[in-house]
Amino acid sequence: MSEIKKVVLAYSGGLDTSVILRWLQETYGCEVVTYTADLGQGEELEPARVKATQMGVKEIVIDDVREEFVRDFVFPMFRANTLYEGEYLLGTSIARPLIAKRLVEVAQETGSDAVAHGATGKGNDQVRFELGVAALDPSIQVIAPWRTWDLHSREALMAFCEQHQIQVEQKRDGEKSPYSMDANLLHISYEGGELEDPNVEPAAPMWLWTTSPEQAPDEAQLVSIDFVEGDPVAVDGNAMTPAALLAHLNQVAGRHGVGRVDIVENRYVGMKARGCYETPGGTVLLRAHRAIESITLDRELGHLKDELMPRYAKLIYNGYWWSPERRALQALIDQSQDAVTGRVQLKLYKGSVTVVGREAGSNTLYDGNLVTFEDDAGAYDQKDAEGFIRLNALRLKVDQRRRNR
Repeated sequence: MSEIKKVVLAYSGGLDTSVILRWLQETYGCEVVTYTADLGQGEELEPARVKATQMGVKEIVIDDVREEFVRDFVFPMFRANTLYEGEYLLGTSIARPLIAKRLVEVAQETGSDAVAHGATGKGNDQVRFELGVAALDPSIQVIAPWRTWDLHSREALMAFCEQHQIQVEQKRDGEKSPYSMDANLLHISYEGGELEDPNVEPAAPMWLWTTSPEQAPDEAQLVSIDFVEGDPVAVDGNAMTPAALLAHLNQVAGRHGVGRVDIVENRYVGMKARGCYETPGGTVLLRAHRAIESITLDRELGHLKDELMPRYAKLIYNGYWWSPERRALQALIDQSQDAVTGRVQLKLYKGSVTVVGREAGSNTLYDGNLVTFEDDAGAYDQKDAEGFIRLNALRLKVDQRRRNR
């Protein structure tokens, strides 16, 4: 790595990134710019500014990217009905390309030579950050301290802080959270601690965003969501910005215990890992989007999307948001949404989301005259089905004759 004079650090103000900040200053003798993104994680970010100032940082960037996050990353992903390995709504994965984009932009604006992150060498985030930087500006170097330094435990980090007089907040009696957690407007995740045993049920207090389904209200709640060209724009008739809409659904669905998953997923770096996720608003939006597509999307186009979705999900999970293949898939997905406009009504009840109504006006492909069990007034000639079946059965008959030879 060539000489580094200035680095943009993805900074939270917590233990890991505080140590990384001082380590960068000492190891490279460079100036550090701190970058902190407000993705709706629900934490006060100004303490990060105070902490960075105390550590001698002169350029501090704190960014409110909540609307951009939901509008330009979450909603495009949801147009594809995206699930990784059938269950994970990609809450952490979809935030990383935005952070990588802003790190690159801040590096360009401040004349920095490199960016640095606190992702470990065992996880997916290192890949996501670094592939994003490589795709957006290959001239910017990346520093990943966890892959190069000799600080491999919390105790080592604490000793470093004591040696360098770095103040870190301690829980009472030195107790730390048993989980590695990540939160943004789409979800909150939990890993580590007792969850490293995939056969141990998570402790009830772990879940922060959702009411236990057993303790959720005994009365169901109806929610309606309006879509325009594949994106949700209103809840219960009230128009909202993307970030406000998702935040509102998080509260409503969380109260009814919606959105908990406990999965073992396949990390890109090769290992299996157990993670627990709460994605209340996203769970409702996914169900609603599929419902509005069910009456507005052509059958073969919908099936094509379903076939492509696992590949699209894997691209996001593995860090290829900025790749040419993801962009090409997105163009197809976005074009498919031209008529995906209408309203869906859902019922939330004790952890479940049930679609109870969908209407799309002139955008609908649903024709009641065709499917009715009553007199269809000639809309469909049932005799046509005979030839349809005969032609589709032809190859099956030919194959069976060959088998009988």
